[in-house]
Amino acid sequence: MRPTANEQSRFYKDYGFKVEFKVENDLLNAMNAWMAGEYDVLVQTADAFPLYTAPDDINAFKPQAFMQVDWSRGGDAVIVKRGINTANDLKGKRIAVAVPSPAQTLLNNTLEAAGLKYDDETIVKTSDNLKAAELFRSNDVDAAVVWSPDDQLATADVPGSKILLTTLQQSHIIADIMFASEKTIKDKRNMIHGFYEGWMKGVAELNSSQANHAKAAKYLGEMNGLTQDDGLGMMGTVYWTGHGDNVNFFGLNSAYKGQKGQDLYEKMSKKFVETGDSPKPAPAWRSVIYTGAITAAENNLTGVAYAAEKSKTFAPATKAEISAPAIASKPISINFASGKFTLDENSKTIIDLQFADIAKTFANVKVRVEGNTDNVGGVASNKALSEKRAKSVADYLKSQYSMDPNRFIIVGNGSSKPVSGCEANADETCKARNRRTEFQLIGG
Repeated sequence: MRPTANEQSRFYKDYGFKVEFKVENDLLNAMNAWMAGEYDVLVQTADAFPLYTAPDDINAFKPQAFMQVDWSRGGDAVIVKRGINTANDLKGKRIAVAVPSPAQTLLNNTLEAAGLKYDDETIVKTSDNLKAAELFRSNDVDAAVVWSPDDQLATADVPGSKILLTTLQQSHIIADIMFASEKTIKDKRNMIHGFYEGWMKGVAELNSSQANHAKAAKYLGEMNGLTQDDGLGMMGTVYWTGHGDNVNFFGLNSAYKGQKGQDLYEKMSKKFVETGDSPKPAPAWRSVIYTGAITAAENNLTGVAYAAEKSKTFAPATKAEISAPAIASKPISINFASGKFTLDENSKTIIDLQFADIAKTFANVKVRVEGNTDNVGGVASNKALSEKRAKSVADYLKSQYSMDPNRFIIVGNGSSKPVSGCEANADETCKARNRRTEFQLIGG
């Protein structure tokens, strides 16, 4: 934190220290400079943080995340070519994605929402999202993970292509964080605390005033040689997280049931090992975070301006949503006793493991829960039973994860929508496949 920084900032006026912000797009250069002591703090995403904490050379500095900066809300996207209409259609396709990077996290979660695995597709690795957008314009790939505004620019250049989804729908998957070494936090504890508190005051002012938002956009545009409108567009692709959001993100609110930093970090720690992008699992989340700045500011950051973002409020389900196209569909086998619709503990665990995380990351879209049966029993009774089973699943998600009841669209198909290849329910294997619950992500 250097003496050439702006003395008009809150950090200097209110807390007595100077802060210099520097844009460094080359992540390797940034990391090397951080390890050399040229920077005190770096920005990364929580999901990609394992790439910084697992390697021995970086881990020797004991990096610790101390603040969440934002959630991506439209800044990252999956774009697709003609013929790909849902995440399920990505199976077997060639997808350009920056490796290693948060783009992998967005893609991985998109595939999981469709019941697909990372190796069900051919991953065409690039060094960054800009190169992924360039590849999309060629005939080499069917889809790509890109940044905004390349999602709009690239799809405009490729006839028949479109944006499949963005982080507007998958709203809790890419979270920027700030981290410092354990030594920096220890040696400059008061500065780290002041930096956090001052930043949170700025976020509160930004989020509560259109005039402040416009002023920030003007400065952002000027810094990048762009207009104020460009700055507004850039700021519109993220949600700036405040103090209450940080309390939730770092697991300091036991009542919070939404997506936490630990969820993203530990999931991708395992995934990066599977994809060969990390040498080993990263250390546990609790060992790579510092929450002292958050707790130290608790008494100074009170009131509605510092409250956490409220969950989206959904309108009641409509008739049109019963048959609306889905972004992704994931079939899950949930076993019920014959003629029953009560979930047992094993079924609840299956929902926890196979869908709850998807519902939390896609927090801005509705969930259609479709119950399906085999052909044993009457048509009317099967339809009624399958609807009750779908409702039981939705009710569990509502109660366990505090989800809005209006978020769910309940459909009972009975035996009318068998799995492809099992239309005749010819054997017990097919009957078992047809007795399923499908989770479908709708709109957003």
